[in-house]
Amino acid sequence: MSNATLAYDLPPLPSYTLHPLPPLIPGISDGYLAPVLLVVAYWAASGIFHLCDEWDLFPQYRLHTPAEVLKRNHASRWDVLRDVILQQVIQTATGLVLTLIDPEPTFGKEEYDIAVWAQRLRIAQRAIPTVLATLGIDAASLAGRMSGSHDVLSSTLLGGVYPGLTQTVLLHGQPTTVPAFASWELLAGRAIYHLLIPTLQFVTAICIVDTWQYFIHRAMHMNKYLYTAIHSRHHRLYVPYAYGALYNHPVEGFFLDTLGAGLAYLITGMTCRQSMWFFTMTTIKTVDDHCGYAFPWDPLQHLTGNNAGYHDVHHQSWGIKTNFSQPFFTFWDRALGTKWVGGDVSARYEKARIAAQRKADRDVKPITGSQSTESTQASSAKPYANEAIHATHTARAAQSIAEPRVPAGKATQQALGSRQSILNDRHGAGGISVLAEETAEEVRAQQQQQQQQKPRRTPRKRTTSSGLGLKGFADRVGESLHGKSSGVLGVDSGRSYQ
Repeated sequence: MSNATLAYDLPPLPSYTLHPLPPLIPGISDGYLAPVLLVVAYWAASGIFHLCDEWDLFPQYRLHTPAEVLKRNHASRWDVLRDVILQQVIQTATGLVLTLIDPEPTFGKEEYDIAVWAQRLRIAQRAIPTVLATLGIDAASLAGRMSGSHDVLSSTLLGGVYPGLTQTVLLHGQPTTVPAFASWELLAGRAIYHLLIPTLQFVTAICIVDTWQYFIHRAMHMNKYLYTAIHSRHHRLYVPYAYGALYNHPVEGFFLDTLGAGLAYLITGMTCRQSMWFFTMTTIKTVDDHCGYAFPWDPLQHLTGNNAGYHDVHHQSWGIKTNFSQPFFTFWDRALGTKWVGGDVSARYEKARIAAQRKADRDVKPITGSQSTESTQASSAKPYANEAIHATHTARAAQSIAEPRVPAGKATQQALGSRQSILNDRHGAGGISVLAEETAEEVRAQQQQQQQQKPRRTPRKRTTSSGLGLKGFADRVGESLHGKSSGVLGVDSGRSYQ
């Protein structure tokens, strides 16, 4: 029987048969493996940084000294370990729920999906003659001149008309001649299916996670109740370290981290295996942001401006109401004016920067990701314009003597609002004792820096004594409050602020 020719406008799509997708590890479902990978990645990454801490490796890149970890943090290692494990239990449970509602993973449809994209490209080519006509170009004559030497390009210019591309398929048991795809269409379809779509899914998921975490995180700082009752637990670590990255209140752990990541997974339509890559990467990035090191050769600290130095500002008493963005980019901080603009105001950062410069013998970008000149160059103090109005007398007095000093301008408002948040958290990890501790550590760092500086550099003088304790700090704040005593602040000898 001779071949039949049907009036097909488009190449037909291939048939397919779905088969269950074998698990990556025999005997363990991918849905169960995914949440386990997050736990393994978290402890593997944080374990590396913990060894650096314990063995005092790379001290020249540390943002803080080991003494600061012991003295300034208000949570024990056991407290951190307990809460991190609790959050990972919540994460794992959520991952198992998603596994139950997800359809069973299958394979066998890949060639069909690639052909769908090739078909869409064939349809899109029909607009080429019209587009060229609007530019004053005759597609038919142009295609005619290319015919013979560039047949494929000629057919593309004609609107995807490929008279020489045919194939014979069996339809209803009869051989039938139908259009076929050009090789470039199938190649482009594969690139779209295997590269472009996964890339768009990952980029979209990053945007969703960053947006979700920024606004939830910011709300937890701008709302006094949410901060003191929930988020302040995370800020008991004024000196972050790697395995404390997920040290949160369980409510915050679920809504800020787990729920946002789950929504990104569902909205983007990732497969389970795609989610393994994405969430493992997110977990490692979160650990890296809390590691306490500014490594010049760590790619995660240079791919975006959101790194350990940038996030460390957010854990300091003078920057706690800034740098809300996490874990990937700093877009929302920059767009909404919440990026810290005071530069490397801490002597500890300056010390690290000098050490890095001497080791690498080159200029190093500011650890905090900002320059002090940004403070005065900022066109607006938003959203910190009203911090001085809402700040208490104690916060304003503490601001005048607390270390580190911040540059004038927007950074002053940022630091004032941040220190007010610390004072608001009287029963958690805050209070005036935190400002006193940080001031004392800052002065010690300044003294060490002065000893290491070259003679040509003249250190800026400070009036704060290195022996300043809580009582002495409170006395000086009290003096700023129109001569009142430290009793106004609830600090007497041997008694801490409550």
